Amino acid sequence: MTAHLRIAARFVSVLSAPLVFAPLCLPAQQATAAAHPPSGGIRLNVVVDAKSGQPVTDLGQQNFTILDNKSPGRISSFKVMTAADTHVELILFIDAVNTPREIMKYVLNSTETFLKQNGGKLAHPTIVAVFTDTGIQTDNSFSTDGNSLSDTLEHRNISLRQLPRNGGGIDSDLVSMSLRALNQFVAYASALPGRKLIVFISPGWPLLSGPGVNLTSKQQQQVFGNVVFFSSQLRQAGITLYDVNPLGATEPIDAADDYKNYIRAVVKPGDAQFAQLSLQMLSVQSGGFTVLTNGDIPGQIQKCLADAESWYEITFDPSPSGKTNEYHKIEVKLDRPDLFARSSDNYYANTQITGAP
Repeated sequence: MTAHLRIAARFVSVLSAPLVFAPLCLPAQQATAAAHPPSGGIRLNVVVDAKSGQPVTDLGQQNFTILDNKSPGRISSFKVMTAADTHVELILFIDAVNTPREIMKYVLNSTETFLKQNGGKLAHPTIVAVFTDTGIQTDNSFSTDGNSLSDTLEHRNISLRQLPRNGGGIDSDLVSMSLRALNQFVAYASALPGRKLIVFISPGWPLLSGPGVNLTSKQQQQVFGNVVFFSSQLRQAGITLYDVNPLGATEPIDAADDYKNYIRAVVKPGDAQFAQLSLQMLSVQSGGFTVLTNGDIPGQIQKCLADAESWYEITFDPSPSGKTNEYHKIEVKLDRPDLFARSSDNYYANTQITGAP
């Protein structure tokens, strides 16, 4: 067995387990039922930007067309939303597992700078989590007091990664740990009310894809199950992921964009590759984005938060489907070519998940 296949086998052996996780010690007082779309409807949070990057907030339902597998979907509900209309919460997720040790101080200092902006008055309730190879460390509760959150982060004893990157099977350990941590926070955020933004300050985990990595049909089936799981969970719970890559100018552009080589529809298990579970891919497919910091982590976090200033909540009737885990491509079309819409870009009909991270 080649080294690549050993990594793949080791990774999949973890992913094939049922959805059973150790409880995560997170604040319980806000754990209420998640808001789900009307029965049978597909709900989208759609952000519209001009070419300048500024959000566009004055559109009406007549400006939108929703395509479901290229067929127009009937819009059953349309709302222009702002943070004043619904609860918006921010989860800052600092990744000390995949981030090189030598830049962690910069990451922590930059996060504290963001928290202390505007006199420490945060626009949305925020919680800070730090992902280490010994587990997830987090604050006791959401807060809009950035100074308090910054002080807690500054005095936190953070155990930096002991696992070296690119060390044979170690890469698979990084990916498994990372996906389990993501799953824990997605599960937690799913029980919170309103809209949730999870901003990962992370270069992402290894793609585990490329020449020499050929998966068995069983492995592809298991990876496909995870793709279906994350796609469904993020969209239904109103969660948007963002990846703020702290490596900035030190990250080669081709390395930062390597995930783009694997952007394609995962229609069936035979299409599945490990890279489709990358942080970058999951962020883009949830309606968020991935960005290199170029030395400005606070500014890039603020860019993510701009999505919560105003957006469009659109529910449409899905196309009929009788197949289990049937892939549907979502396209949000606008009648103005100078504008760009960003939202979840797919859903799976009649989901049935037999294994997940």
